[in-house]
Amino acid sequence: MLHPFDDFPVHQSSAPLMHVFSDAPGVYDRYFYNGHDAQGSIFFAVAFGVYPNKQVMDAAFCVSLAGEQHSVRASRHCDRDRTNLEVGAISIHIVRPMLEHRIVVDNRFGVSADITWRATSALLEEPSFKHLENGRPQMDYTRMTQFGEWSGWIEVDGHRIELADAGPITGCRDRSWGVRNSARSANGPKKPPQFFWLWAPTTFDDEYTHAAVNDHANGRSWHRSGAVTSRVAHDSTSTESVLNESAVDRCTAVHIEPKWASGTRWLASATVTLERWRAEPIVVTYTPLLRFFMRGIGYTHPEWGHGEWKGEFAETRDNFVIADANPGDPTMIHLQNLCRVESNGKVGTGVFEHLVIGPHEPSGFASVLDGAA
Repeated sequence: MLHPFDDFPVHQSSAPLMHVFSDAPGVYDRYFYNGHDAQGSIFFAVAFGVYPNKQVMDAAFCVSLAGEQHSVRASRHCDRDRTNLEVGAISIHIVRPMLEHRIVVDNRFGVSADITWRATSALLEEPSFKHLENGRPQMDYTRMTQFGEWSGWIEVDGHRIELADAGPITGCRDRSWGVRNSARSANGPKKPPQFFWLWAPTTFDDEYTHAAVNDHANGRSWHRSGAVTSRVAHDSTSTESVLNESAVDRCTAVHIEPKWASGTRWLASATVTLERWRAEPIVVTYTPLLRFFMRGIGYTHPEWGHGEWKGEFAETRDNFVIADANPGDPTMIHLQNLCRVESNGKVGTGVFEHLVIGPHEPSGFASVLDGAA
């Protein structure tokens, strides 16, 4: 199956670009974005994924306003052209690769948006995520993260928010591709679930920090990475500058110490220490201001999970009140916390994401969903 992109010399094998490298059902290609002000008055996120072996393309947009999350979701059959980034009301437009993306949400359910993200940092290529479960590949994917600023507007039920009037709206995006959750969909003996994930992209006036950790149940990490990069004006970026690897200071060691709210797996506070080659460590503290539940864009959602077949086309809207969230609900344990952050006298904003399922000895978790002491 050929594609117009086969005219470019970018092949990595003898196969045409549209040929999937594996028959695993967990093969995917995803866009993720978030944006927020410094106080948590507005927080929004986008997830847009392609699952070629399932022939599914799906998308979700969610905005948190005044204590409520409003989500629009869509899914469609995608059997051929995976470069048409439109699913129902939601579309992504790559205006300038790695520099400027535009996201449009048509007003079909009372939620609409026309927002543009512009890069203000170099690209951070995270170390490859490779994880085996019972000897079977569970994860094998690559992800890049990049910081930026947002412009445009969002409207919910007739209430329009001009992002320029809401103060600077910052955030980050990531692009990931490969295989996820492959072992879970395979036949054979199962084991109790265990997954420990922390991710902390952080914004200061002059620089960005990034940290990520995956742990086994005993606390030993199978993935751990961190980086620091400068903050630059979006009108000063170029493809060459954002691809400049020397602009990224990769950390020699990363330590993340979360404290969990009693009886829950929700964050109370955290400290991240980034050790660097020939430089003083950076210590960042995180104090949550707002909880954003990732089920709003499909993660852990009981009906609209990523890559689920919904037929030729389906779309919907749903809302929920944040104060009604139950910490014991398995669909409410994957969060991004908007945080006030401090480091050596500097104050900034950060997002601290966590998903913790099953045992984790350093946290004191012994079963699938028990809470902190």
